[in-house]
Amino acid sequence: MDKSVREWAPCPRKWGRTLLLSGVLLLWLALGMGLGRGRAIQAALPEGGRIQPRLAQELATAQEPVSFLVILADQPDPAAYLASAGLSRASKEVRGQALYRYLTRYALTRQRSLRAWLVGRGVSFRPFYLVNALEVQGDARLARELAARPEVARLVANPQVALERPRVEERPLVAPRGQATIPLPYGIEQTHAPAVWDQGYRGQGIVVASQDTGVLWEHPALKLRYRGWDPDTGTASHVYNWFDAWGSQGRPAECDPDPQVPCDDNGHGTHTVGTMLGRDPNGAGGEVIVGMAPEAQWIGCRNMRQGAGTPASYMACFQFFLAPYPQGGDPFQDGKPELAPHIINNSWYCPPDEGCDLASLAQATAAAAAAGQLVVASAGNAGPNCSTVQYPISAYADVFSVGAHDSSGTIASFSSRGPVTADGSGRLKPEISAPGVAVLSTYNNGSYTFLSGTSMASPHVAGAVALLWSAAPHLIGQLDETRRILEATATPVPTNQCGEGGQPVTPNNTYGYGRLDVARAVAFALTPYRYYFPWVAVERETP
Repeated sequence: MDKSVREWAPCPRKWGRTLLLSGVLLLWLALGMGLGRGRAIQAALPEGGRIQPRLAQELATAQEPVSFLVILADQPDPAAYLASAGLSRASKEVRGQALYRYLTRYALTRQRSLRAWLVGRGVSFRPFYLVNALEVQGDARLARELAARPEVARLVANPQVALERPRVEERPLVAPRGQATIPLPYGIEQTHAPAVWDQGYRGQGIVVASQDTGVLWEHPALKLRYRGWDPDTGTASHVYNWFDAWGSQGRPAECDPDPQVPCDDNGHGTHTVGTMLGRDPNGAGGEVIVGMAPEAQWIGCRNMRQGAGTPASYMACFQFFLAPYPQGGDPFQDGKPELAPHIINNSWYCPPDEGCDLASLAQATAAAAAAGQLVVASAGNAGPNCSTVQYPISAYADVFSVGAHDSSGTIASFSSRGPVTADGSGRLKPEISAPGVAVLSTYNNGSYTFLSGTSMASPHVAGAVALLWSAAPHLIGQLDETRRILEATATPVPTNQCGEGGQPVTPNNTYGYGRLDVARAVAFALTPYRYYFPWVAVERETP
């Protein structure tokens, strides 16, 4: 048998030089591409005392109790805690367990006196541990009393923020003439997901989470991949797999009255989940695939009611994803961090000019990142002006933000641009761009439809990471490495539209590092030396 077959494979005798070159390049990536990242946005105390001016105005005119957030002065530092415990590079599972214990104990200790004070006055409240805060129902007098307490840092509004409705393009879902099945959506093709599927990686073992308007869980392209579904018994268990941040409050007529049962009163959330993993094996004329990672699983949290959410509902969903617990249960006691998802898609925004608090939501995303959960968010639909990536959570440094391009690869006019100026950082945003114009995916009533918006772009990236982590499990929870790989392998689109200088450059504040290419990302993760040095053939002896 031939003993000198030349293959693309490492060999101990001739590997050293290639490894050295790869190591130098990887170090450059780690140093160069990581610049500009850091702690999430931190907001200073509002002027005029501890009560946010927006909230003070709302309280002054309210005729009934108002919902607002009480942010305590002592806030946990998840990253610092993990570092002190020597767990910064531990597995996602280990970090999640440790953080759940740390965060719940931290909040319970520091909220004890305030909780007792509220109970004694018969005040309704909902406590959080992801952020050391409470949602309270009260009037101006209660707000003044709370603001005077020494453990309270500030009181901020909890406004309902309406989702910017994406453009709906109704088309019948039919196979082209002469074909038996529906072709793949252009976004799946352009990001080269099928090339990853051909290698056997389809999202197996990865759980993606949807924080959105809800999910029509029985949609034929979503039901089989719902983590709560048991195909052997034909039954579903929604506990730990679904949470409604609104509970039974305002439960829509089209939904089951039990908030533990998933529902979607809008269609937006169902569409985004479909782009992550939608697949109907018995669709129109055959198999229908609309999702990036068709063998991943999903869980969900309804953060919006009839298309409108609040900072408290967003916070509640992040908390559920860190350690899922039953609807109506105690998040401080009943959470199971071992059931936490890997990736969280967020196709929503929370403008400070409508009362949203920058710092408290930044605390929530920082905790998720420390736990090894990749938080992906739509950049926003406020383009084409520059510095329009400005709202929580897409503006945060630890959130992977996504702009939208069309089927020709051209950035969408509505796609928000950087740099981020809302916090004075000037950081690059978005990090990457993905298909977001006329995207075909699942919709309410078991149908399919075409929607446009950066909301449609971010689930392409969330699904791509599911493929990447399925192919390279050593990257699970390693967020810096994952982000750099996605950025390094994106297809560059040089431009200088938003303050980059005289010559078009990459990265930039329009496309970020470029257009998503998951096949290149997987190739790099599996064989970085081969990806960057294709001319280096390495000898390996065959048996």
